[in-house]
Amino acid sequence: MAAESDLRQQQIVRIHVAKKQLGLDEETYRSLLLRTGGEASSAKMTMAQRNAVIAEFVRLGFKDVDRQERRKRYPGRPASTDQVPMLGKVEALLTGAKRPWSYAHAMADHMFKVARVQWLNHDQLHRLVAALQTDASRKGR
Repeated sequence: MAAESDLRQQQIVRIHVAKKQLGLDEETYRSLLLRTGGEASSAKMTMAQRNAVIAEFVRLGFKDVDRQERRKRYPGRPASTDQVPMLGKVEALLTGAKRPWSYAHAMADHMFKVARVQWLNHDQLHRLVAALQTDASRKGR
């Protein structure tokens, strides 16, 4: 049952991402849902109806980027960024500085002799974030 609930949520998220990516206004979005899925709300649809709506969005030009594709965009990114809020902060600081994850890994190695950021303990991770924030403030970001 939990897997079915997760799949339902993933489909709904994909539908909303497609709506945003295609730039649909609310009225157009609702009419597409009614025309394709038979309901005005994706939450009220069956799995087959949601699949039909997603297929229609793909036909209209929606480019679905899966998790593997996103990982390719950020080489060196730790897999557990979503689980640890501090890794998200590191990612935000790196993005603001236009630096790759390899920069953070090199800092972790230099500061703590730990090869990967995700292997840092809580205290070390906070100190790494502080160093990245200090760098950002020096650069005026």
